[in-house]
Amino acid sequence: MKLRNVFSNNVKFYRKQLGISQEKLAELSNLSTNYIGLIESKARRVNIDTIQKLSQGLNIESYKLLINRDR
Repeated sequence: MKLRNVFSNNVKFYRKQLGISQEKLAELSNLSTNYIGLIESKARRVNIDTIQKLSQGLNIESYKLLINRDR
C-alpha cells in the first residue's frame, strides 16, 4: 500500500477514534476543513509540517500516522 494511502487512512482512523469531525480536526490542527477532506480522500500530498500539525491535532505521535495498521 502506498504511504499516502496509509497516511490518509490513519488520519481518518484516529479522527474517528476521537469522535471529532473534519471541521474540529481542522480547527485543532490549524488547517482548513477542505484540506482535511482532501487528505482523507487521498487527493492531496502533505509535507512534514502538515504531518506534525495533524498529529498535534489528533494528540498522537507523528510516526503513528505513517504506520500501516493493516499488517
